[in-house]
Amino acid sequence: MIKKNIILLLVSYSLFAQTAGNTGLSFLKNGASAKTIAVSDIGFLNGDISSVFYNPATVNFQESASVMFTHQAWIQDLNSEIVNANFSMFGLPFSVGANTTKISDFEIRTKPSELPDATFDVNYFYGSLSTGFNLYEQLYFGLSIKYLYESLLADDATGFGYDFGLVYKNIVENLNLGASIRNLGSMSELRNEKTKLPSDLIINATYDFYYENASLNILPVLGFQSYLDSEITHMHIGSEFLYDNQFALRIGYISGNESRNISAGAGVFWKGFNIDYAYTPFSYGIGNANTISLQYNF
Repeated sequence: MIKKNIILLLVSYSLFAQTAGNTGLSFLKNGASAKTIAVSDIGFLNGDISSVFYNPATVNFQESASVMFTHQAWIQDLNSEIVNANFSMFGLPFSVGANTTKISDFEIRTKPSELPDATFDVNYFYGSLSTGFNLYEQLYFGLSIKYLYESLLADDATGFGYDFGLVYKNIVENLNLGASIRNLGSMSELRNEKTKLPSDLIINATYDFYYENASLNILPVLGFQSYLDSEITHMHIGSEFLYDNQFALRIGYISGNESRNISAGAGVFWKGFNIDYAYTPFSYGIGNANTISLQYNF
């Protein structure tokens, strides 16, 4: 049983770190909310508070101040707590975010035994600040700055990451097109070596279909993602089906990922509150991921 648990832990940690070549800080690749994870973890190009995580130019589309709390129960004792907030100040839109991610109970052993000599947690954190402005007509720009931290046993490191994004709104009516480069920057040394950030390029598009007679909004999203330090690419496709601005169903698919591809979820909206849930099944028998978000719009 001990051997089986160790193998599962190693496999799950490997899967958590995969898809970005020789980079680390893989928690930066996990989505910021249940809503976006359910539609293939690519993000909408609208005023949704979590869209800023994928493209900071979407900070320009916020319609009101809002705050969101997200809990991710990933796989094999990997958990994240995330908070995001949108607001306006000095005539500019702003978004702030924070993420704490922990992988619990790694075992330390110096000899074969039933019980480990000790256990430790692997911890990650980022805090982000985003803003943006209108460049020209329907073209918008955004920038995010992230403070990054990681710790492993007795070692830790800090650094900064930068995201840049553009969105062309209504390139044709109801069609938005966006591009972003995320996680540029660097870390200090973690003992002897600097961790490389999982820098990526995202190009995506969203189109808003509204059927007034049925009180139905359909918001499909299509995206391309490429990690800059490898040849790994993913195609993302998903959609939200929103009925009467009160209830939503969501589904998504990611190509080129060995451990997961399908995602799904639902959401309920009531008096300024949004409650969203996403389910992500994993391969290799290592479990499933569950994400829940609670948002309040002021």
